[in-house]
Amino acid sequence: MRETHNPQASIFEFYGEHETGQQLKIISSILDANPTIIDAASTVLIKPNTNETGRNGLTVDSIVRAGLLKQMMGLTYDELSFYLEDSLSYCTFARVDYLNGPSKTCLQSCISKIDAPTWESINRILLADSAAKGIEKGRMVRIDSTVTESNIHEPTDSSLLWDCVRVMVRLLHGLKNAIVPGEFYFCDRSRAAKKRMNNIAYMRGTKKKVKLYKSLLQHTKETKEYLQEALTKQSHILKLLEFRVLEQEALSLIALTEMVISQTERRVLNGEKVPHQEKVFSIFEPHTDIIIKGARDIKYGHKLNITTGKSGMVLDVYIEEGNPADAARLCPMIQRQQDIYGRAPRQAAADGGYASRDNLREAKEMGVKDVAFHKRRGIKVEDMVKSNWVYKKLYKFRAGVEGNISCLKRRFGLSRCTWQGLDKFKAYVWASSVAYNLLQLARIQTDI
Repeated sequence: MRETHNPQASIFEFYGEHETGQQLKIISSILDANPTIIDAASTVLIKPNTNETGRNGLTVDSIVRAGLLKQMMGLTYDELSFYLEDSLSYCTFARVDYLNGPSKTCLQSCISKIDAPTWESINRILLADSAAKGIEKGRMVRIDSTVTESNIHEPTDSSLLWDCVRVMVRLLHGLKNAIVPGEFYFCDRSRAAKKRMNNIAYMRGTKKKVKLYKSLLQHTKETKEYLQEALTKQSHILKLLEFRVLEQEALSLIALTEMVISQTERRVLNGEKVPHQEKVFSIFEPHTDIIIKGARDIKYGHKLNITTGKSGMVLDVYIEEGNPADAARLCPMIQRQQDIYGRAPRQAAADGGYASRDNLREAKEMGVKDVAFHKRRGIKVEDMVKSNWVYKKLYKFRAGVEGNISCLKRRFGLSRCTWQGLDKFKAYVWASSVAYNLLQLARIQTDI
């Protein structure tokens, strides 16, 4: 059974005199001062009614600290495993055995179990502690939006069809090993499909591309039919479990392949404009949305609305579905601040995209005294705030959120999520936000 803490603290703790080592020491003390953080993580890391036999593995405390260290330093699991054996400061912070550190597989399986709601609850514990210490009371907030990209290549119809073919062929080889010998054969079309995809990428002329697309679609449909046929065959008794796992993966892939075939035929063969809500942008990350910012800035991932405070801490993050207009998200973000602090902020600043008279009126009704938009959009300053001096103050204050977002993207990996699946995407965003807040608290306490 997994334990929450190491039963006996090590006497060989060491933090380097470097700025990073001292920041880790402060963050460690913050985590120790808030034991409810470990209690929150225990709900997902410790399974109830488990046998008290076998190896305990990493403690909950070590898993949380290792996850924070990974996001804080922008490390891969392989790099994290190395540094936990090589660096005394990292090893001390994560509270793992210096001579026998965890492997990258162990770290990945443990850290990935902490879901987005758990990371969000940890963030709220830190905000409550910061409010009690007078560091961040949530009275003055700024709101802005950004995009975190999914870990996918730029989607084109030809590349998506090629992805479908190669993954279906891979599944077919796996299913062939689980099927009774001699009952199933298929023709591997992956080489031909890849050739068609490359030809389309370098071909000029719409008519020539249509011919190649028809050939690529034929290869895709043929491979899909092979996969559907394989699922109807009898499997070995000894490999029944393996067959069931591959079957679930194949059924999901077939559904995505049919969507990719449909959108390709509609767009390329029929000349139809397919709405983005009906498109698939990746068979590996099907949750991906297309986000268009400005005229030509196209991103593939999810839109985030971020609220930060006067201290620079991230007070709230919301991962949106689709690409809602900023103007539709101001009041919901203020409402979330009410849920966190039990009251609305006294002052709020937001980008010009959030500006509207209805938003101003609703925010005032919620209890926000001063609301400043970066662009006024025809709204008078006296309607937003009580004086020009307050407007200029909030106008300059709002610009700070750009720096917060830039730091989150450059240092904490929020520019591109490397974890797979929508649930893991949300967990990644929240883990980065919690790591950012802890480092921000460490810097504030160092200055004090």
